[in-house]
Amino acid sequence: MPEYTTDTRALTRPDILSPFTEIDRAAWARLADGTPLPLSEAELEQFRGLGEPLDLAEVNEVYRPLSRLINQFAIGQRQLYARTSGFLRDTTPKTPFVIGIAGSVAVGKSTVARILRDLLARWPETPNVELITTDGFLFSNEELEKRGIAHRKGFPESYDRKALLRFVSQVKSGKAEVIAPYYSHLIYDIDPERTTVVHQPDILIVEGLNVLQPATMQHPLAVSDLFDFSIYVDARTQDIAHWFEERFLRLKEGAFNDPNSFFKQFSDLTDDEARALANEYWKNINEPNLVENIRPTRARASLVLRKEADHRVQKVLLRKL
Repeated sequence: MPEYTTDTRALTRPDILSPFTEIDRAAWARLADGTPLPLSEAELEQFRGLGEPLDLAEVNEVYRPLSRLINQFAIGQRQLYARTSGFLRDTTPKTPFVIGIAGSVAVGKSTVARILRDLLARWPETPNVELITTDGFLFSNEELEKRGIAHRKGFPESYDRKALLRFVSQVKSGKAEVIAPYYSHLIYDIDPERTTVVHQPDILIVEGLNVLQPATMQHPLAVSDLFDFSIYVDARTQDIAHWFEERFLRLKEGAFNDPNSFFKQFSDLTDDEARALANEYWKNINEPNLVENIRPTRARASLVLRKEADHRVQKVLLRKL
């Protein structure tokens, strides 16, 4: 009898049963036929991550079909709501469609989230799309120091899970206005002077490292339990490590020179010193978090985007219905 697995790396083996359907890039790109592409090159520029080689071909062949697929899921949910509420004679308004986007540091999930926010908002059924990152739910640097876990920033225990769950629950319940803390990448900490406000969106995108973490005995309800669709952005570990190093070097040449930046202390590093420091951060923090906490949640996603070394998506894994 064939073996069953949730490890998406094994999908190409004929003796493995899997809950995912594998679609190569060419077959996926053909799904874009008849789907409008409203983005221009000028509009695309604002979605590029730091150094990520994103072009109109990638948007056209990967994210156009993805936006249409998610749009179909959102329409399906709306139809199910109408039928269910009619049966129950319930007049409670429909709640937002919530998407979770997970993946490693430097894998490009923020770029995916920004593109989808724009493309999904261009569908007439979902004009109001909002995006929240889980960075705002990190404990402050002061609190991390107090707990003795400053060196594990980005690991599951460094987040205020209750606050994140409360936020998404309130959005999902249809609350008119929900407020989230704001994380500043400039000061590398929660900014107490700023917040992010969400107003009853048609779709809410929740992007973060650990958003697909399952419930536990200690945390019997997980934020992933509130998602209607989820995406995991995947790549080989060695490729992500290289992207992280290159991003660190670009930051050294740019953002680290801001006098208000937390990383100003690194601006005088030579390139070799910066590479060594980036490698240290990767080996001691980001890679262990990826291996121990992030990648194990990959098989929980509705859809996996598999990237190659050039950052381009070459394969899509879609959970079977």
